[in-house]
Amino acid sequence: MTAPTSSGPTSSGPTSSGPASTSVSASSGPVRVLVADDQALLRGSFKVLIETAPGLVAVAEAGTGEEAVALARRHRPDIILMDIRMPGMDGIAATREICASPDTAGTRVLILTTFDLDEYVFAALRAGAAGFLLKDTSPDALLGAIHTVAEGEALLSPSVTRRLIAEFARLPDARWPFAGALDGVTGREREVLTLIARGLSNAELCEHLHLSPGTVKTHIGRLLAKLDARDRAQLVIAAYESGLVSAPTPSGRASASRAPRSPGRSP
Repeated sequence: MTAPTSSGPTSSGPTSSGPASTSVSASSGPVRVLVADDQALLRGSFKVLIETAPGLVAVAEAGTGEEAVALARRHRPDIILMDIRMPGMDGIAATREICASPDTAGTRVLILTTFDLDEYVFAALRAGAAGFLLKDTSPDALLGAIHTVAEGEALLSPSVTRRLIAEFARLPDARWPFAGALDGVTGREREVLTLIARGLSNAELCEHLHLSPGTVKTHIGRLLAKLDARDRAQLVIAAYESGLVSAPTPSGRASASRAPRSPGRSP
């Protein structure tokens, strides 16, 4: 049972006069967060946690998807913590509208979910969400996730992503516009894409491929451009949709359609 929804959107802090920054490094102030959840107790808990954390500020609260969209346009936050199941417009529809609007192009959405909502995660990533987080995560992990997404990376936990994306990328209606569009992707970029789909972070990519952080970022940037993907989350979906990566094996690891090249080979 969910808590009663709010009677209207609530907010704090000044309204942004321009597009929100897409990364902490490009912003001179704290990361501005909007909390969207129909459970008042959870909303309040998230707000208190955010307000007491250095480098973060809660700019608004929303109890419905419609409120989340309206407040996102008004405040242009850096990050939205978005619940999926809300009355009226749900979190997926709200995410799709926010991510598609030029007014909120700089806002990144972090989906809050539970295991019994797995079937919605794929749709949320397709809608443009930068990642997802389980509601029972620890406070430190939640704060770290906000900073990770604010820095421009997608939050894709290897322990959850491999199972979810592999499962729902195989649904009959889960077709992605760039499915099969890997013709212009180089061998090294395919290798990077495969490892991203397995849930490796940039640091892990550097270690696995013996590459510098700058080179890894270059490869990821080229993949984003070539696949017309919004972020790392959509790269994961692209890897499955194109057939580059298949469903996890019994060991729990995603398998590549091609044997990976030696880590020591040059890009």
